Amino acid sequence: MTEKEKMLAGDYYNSRDSELIQMYHRARKLLKQYNKLDSELIEEREQILDELFGFKGNGVWIESPFFCDYGENISIGENTFVNTNCMFLDNNKITIGKNGLIAPYVQIYTANHPLKASDRIVDDGQSSRYLTSTEPVTIGDNVWIGGNTVIFPGVTIGNNVTIGAGSVVTKNVPDNVLAFGNPCEIKKQL
Repeated sequence: MTEKEKMLAGDYYNSRDSELIQMYHRARKLLKQYNKLDSELIEEREQILDELFGFKGNGVWIESPFFCDYGENISIGENTFVNTNCMFLDNNKITIGKNGLIAPYVQIYTANHPLKASDRIVDDGQSSRYLTSTEPVTIGDNVWIGGNTVIFPGVTIGNNVTIGAGSVVTKNVPDNVLAFGNPCEIKKQL
């Protein structure tokens, strides 16, 4: 398996692999262009997002600045709005449904590391690196994620969900609920 294949399979992988570094640099160039563009240059913005993301539905709007690791592992459904200063660490698939509202400073993480430093750090005598594994994140249709929310690796958020601002989402959230808090908990059915 390549390091990219290991990454997407959720196995430990070398994040400094040349293919992954090339993907990283490609995304950085596209993000630099996107984040500097005038907001009125709609066609140019659309072109860059089409090139950056694995899939982008019609009517997707991403406020700048926007940040991600690779871009190609992100799929966003039609008419979803992503507000300013969001960070999507797409070391695995991030799938967001249609008609979503993602507030400012939302962070979506797919990467994970062993908790113990002795398990996390690999030292080969000349240099060290760290072990990384990944899990995908899935967000359903018609979901509103409040500002400053952090979504952990492996989380699935159902359809028609509202996540309150400042939440830390550590486990799955079913359809049709309001959930918020640290850790995020279901507060009521919607």
